[in-house]
Amino acid sequence: MTRATTLAALVTAAVTVTGTTAYAAAVGSHPSAPAAAAKVLVVSTTGNDSNAGTVAAPLLTIQVAVKRLPNGGTIELRGGSYHQRVRLAGVRGLTLRPYQHESAVLDGSGLTPPKDISAMVNISGSRNITISGLSITGYRTSRKGVVPVGIYLHGHDHAVRILNNHIYKEGNYNTTLGSFNINAHGIAAYGDDPHASISDLTIKGNTVDHLRTGASETVVVNGNVKNWAIVGNHIYDDNNIGIDAIGYETTITGPDRYTFRDRARNGLIARNRIAHIQSRGNPSYWDHGWCNCADGIYVDGGTHIRIRYNHVTTSDIGIEVAAENGKGSADYNRVTHNHVTKSLFTGLATGGYCNDKPDCGGVKTGTSHNNYWAYNVLRGNNQLNDGSPEVLIQYHSWRDTFVHNTITATNSAHVVYGTVPDADTDGHPIGNRSDHNHFRAVGVAASKAEFDWLGHTYIGFQKYRKHTGQDAHSSYRR
Repeated sequence: MTRATTLAALVTAAVTVTGTTAYAAAVGSHPSAPAAAAKVLVVSTTGNDSNAGTVAAPLLTIQVAVKRLPNGGTIELRGGSYHQRVRLAGVRGLTLRPYQHESAVLDGSGLTPPKDISAMVNISGSRNITISGLSITGYRTSRKGVVPVGIYLHGHDHAVRILNNHIYKEGNYNTTLGSFNINAHGIAAYGDDPHASISDLTIKGNTVDHLRTGASETVVVNGNVKNWAIVGNHIYDDNNIGIDAIGYETTITGPDRYTFRDRARNGLIARNRIAHIQSRGNPSYWDHGWCNCADGIYVDGGTHIRIRYNHVTTSDIGIEVAAENGKGSADYNRVTHNHVTKSLFTGLATGGYCNDKPDCGGVKTGTSHNNYWAYNVLRGNNQLNDGSPEVLIQYHSWRDTFVHNTITATNSAHVVYGTVPDADTDGHPIGNRSDHNHFRAVGVAASKAEFDWLGHTYIGFQKYRKHTGQDAHSSYRR
């Protein structure tokens, strides 16, 4: 789990993924589920666990069906609400889905989540698993230190598909202001085994909404997770980060703590629709005022991730690539062809939010380097109208590239690019490049638009280009 950076305090879905082949997981072409002849067991809210598990004589308990399929198979749930948690530990080749087109709901209402992290569907040490077409709701708590999750993967899992589920109205409802001990997730993959990763994971076509996640994230891959795809999901009305790819937390401990094994990597975040991800009203983000710091999409310490063709709107921050841990970095990520609009604070952000100095609280953040931002469309992303920019480059950002983006500022300050104060004093002031972009500040001539670069402000497009050497081949229109 992570918290979004306190930025306000400072002014075709398959692609080639580095380290993998063209990542077919994005379109669901993992190793296929068991053959058609595999056994099917039916579960019903009116069944009996002594039954055969047929349509005429269904079982009552999902976990009983899991135990009856030691060699894999399919469990089909008749329509209705199941106040049951499901655990798949060391399971091979199992599909859990509704019966035909009936509406099957895993309802956590009335269940008491235990201390630490738990889930309605808990997957560990398993492979070739499909969870498809279910509704999951009502799993919630008001206690600190308790982490309810809709679907949770951990340990080492391979070829897991989470497809077309609806996870909604659950989470942690504690109201302690300023507490980061309030956490929950919709879908979470925690690669906490340093010896074997979670791999070939597909999270596709799910709807995840109206969650209270506190200091955590709606959909997250964290730690030793590789070769994964989060594609075509609809995520909205959640009170913290929509999608997060995390590295350098304590998911992996010991000698592997600061290695690639503790980083989400070689992943794809594509064609997701994300809206209204805002931290205002989230008690974890109260500090003498609300922090507008929830990202639609966040890479926090992840590496070699493709973020493309997503639509992010009305969130605090559209897309951010950074590393909160001072020993970490976010690197070799590609953010392309995204459409980001109506963010409260800023559209795109990269770099650390603090420069390690006393006036920043002495917080040490990591670096952002060798990332590539191209062909993104940004417009109207400072709805707070507080002078913040469409694109924010913070501390410890170096060798990052911004090209072929279309950026339209609509706030009254006409700020297109922005950097934090003293960004040139953080020890990494070299190598960022911006060119071949298309800029506009609505109703303002090029001579009045504001561009910040390495902590220096330039009023006017030509003055900015002359003094920085950036955007020599870019254009500006009124």
